Amino acid sequence: MSDISLSIAGAAKRVTGIDKIWLTIAAGLLLGAFLVPQQTMTSIGFTAEALLHIAPFLAVSIGLAAYAKATGADNLIAKVFQGHAVQMVVAASLFGALSPFCSCGVIPLIAALLAMGVPLAPVMAFWLASPLMDPQMFLLTMGALGLPFAVGKTAAALGVGLLGGFATLTLQRAGGFTMPLREGVGDGGCGAGSVRSDGDVVWKFWQDGARRLKFVDESWKTALFLGKWLVVAFLLESLMLAYVPAESIASILGGDSFWAIPLAAIVGVPAYMNGFAAIPLMSGLMELGMAPGAAMAFMVAGGVSCIPAAIAVFALVRLPVFFWYLAMALVGSLAAGIGFQMFVA
Repeated sequence: MSDISLSIAGAAKRVTGIDKIWLTIAAGLLLGAFLVPQQTMTSIGFTAEALLHIAPFLAVSIGLAAYAKATGADNLIAKVFQGHAVQMVVAASLFGALSPFCSCGVIPLIAALLAMGVPLAPVMAFWLASPLMDPQMFLLTMGALGLPFAVGKTAAALGVGLLGGFATLTLQRAGGFTMPLREGVGDGGCGAGSVRSDGDVVWKFWQDGARRLKFVDESWKTALFLGKWLVVAFLLESLMLAYVPAESIASILGGDSFWAIPLAAIVGVPAYMNGFAAIPLMSGLMELGMAPGAAMAFMVAGGVSCIPAAIAVFALVRLPVFFWYLAMALVGSLAAGIGFQMFVA
């Protein structure tokens, strides 16, 4: 068996062997086949068609993520956090809006950066902006929600990062947040290597056998990860389109309702599952009458402060920083939703 075959087999065993999401999908489909067989077949067909539609965007996004990993481009992250405080906040926001880190995956990097003594302001900017947008999410958002929404969410990621970074910098200059990390936290965690390493970036990774294997391994893992969440999302979207009354969505989160955007921002925190899963869900809700600004607020608020990420943040930083992080997420999501509704939608 070739090295590439071994890499794929190993990745498949690691990801699918113990993955509860795939087991839940299978169990749900089996249960649906007994209880509502017609709707289950409809949902399967809907999911297959939706996956086929988004497949080109998915393929490009997987390739970009694997390329960044195989070349070692993630080692460039440390260079973003060098220089004047204001410049660091701007650079961290820009880099965060484009970096391929999810709301949970960015946690180890944040721990390592703070442990290295990087000021909280640029770290907060990166922390807020990073889970909101990356090349993969941009392509998938464009495919499902259109280019204006993808561009708007990218602008929101940058804006939320700048807002959180400069607001934190202002508080720090007034003497606040002198010790952001909880006691006993700060050895860098599993992300320390990525931050602290100055390893070379090899753009032509295919000339190195180990990097080729890393590319294949990362492609497979990313495909399985995105695939499972998109399957869940499209299945839920099909059920939502079948059973959720359109008038209910339109009256609560659609039209000219004053509370649509604030409610979407608040609901986005506990209801948000995953940045990629939220894309087709928002597409379905917008078809049912959800206001575009409310969809934007939901995705921004949930992307930054969904429950899994919030729990990780709570375990990492002291309470004042944790509540400040939640406040920045809420304020930023409201601003993003209102701005998108007023100027784009």
